[in-house]
Amino acid sequence: MTAAEPMPDPKPKRRWPLAAGAALVLIVAAGAVYGIGGLPGNAGLTGPDGEPLCVKTHEVTARVKPAIHGEVAGLVPASQPLSLSQLTFTNADGNKVSLAAWAGRTVLLNLWATWCAPCRAEMPALDKLQAAMGNKAFEVVAVNIDTVGADKPKKFLADIGVASLPFRSDPSLGIFKALQKVGRSRGLPTTMLIDGEGCEIGTMYGPAEWDRPEAQKLIQAALAK
Repeated sequence: MTAAEPMPDPKPKRRWPLAAGAALVLIVAAGAVYGIGGLPGNAGLTGPDGEPLCVKTHEVTARVKPAIHGEVAGLVPASQPLSLSQLTFTNADGNKVSLAAWAGRTVLLNLWATWCAPCRAEMPALDKLQAAMGNKAFEVVAVNIDTVGADKPKKFLADIGVASLPFRSDPSLGIFKALQKVGRSRGLPTTMLIDGEGCEIGTMYGPAEWDRPEAQKLIQAALAK
């Protein structure tokens, strides 16, 4: 299966003049991308306490790399991890929340939609992964980006028997657009393995059988000390 592409933009794309493109890069680098502090090379940026962001993530990535094979062979390790803790969406209780709420926990962040056939196909496997491994140290966070309301995706999840994944959503597509602008969301599904500091360990472009032993070993490698 291949990743489903987002619906095309009906407006024709215009080529940016060189000066305008450079200005846009400066704006993005300043942190104007939906709370993400810059482009993929933001690993050297500092947090509120002055400490560099995502430096320790390279150690986690090194542990994870040997486990990238089989059903999870498509995971791309982050050479310059993004800090993602400020990404926001609507939680199961209907309130806005950011990934910072999962501080200290490893997260498998999945973006999906009901119109995306590969997304629909992998939801049972993600549900099984959460049922098998979800705990105080790890959680699968699946975020639906349907723009027509919550009824359809909620019914879909109920119809296929998903029981371990709380419904989370972002009908504004803000989370998808934010990741798209920094080169981390090329279509759906997009799945990101994120460490306890909110930093990207690696990104999967397309579906996977997340309930297979390879996936569990990948998560175990990320959790290992």
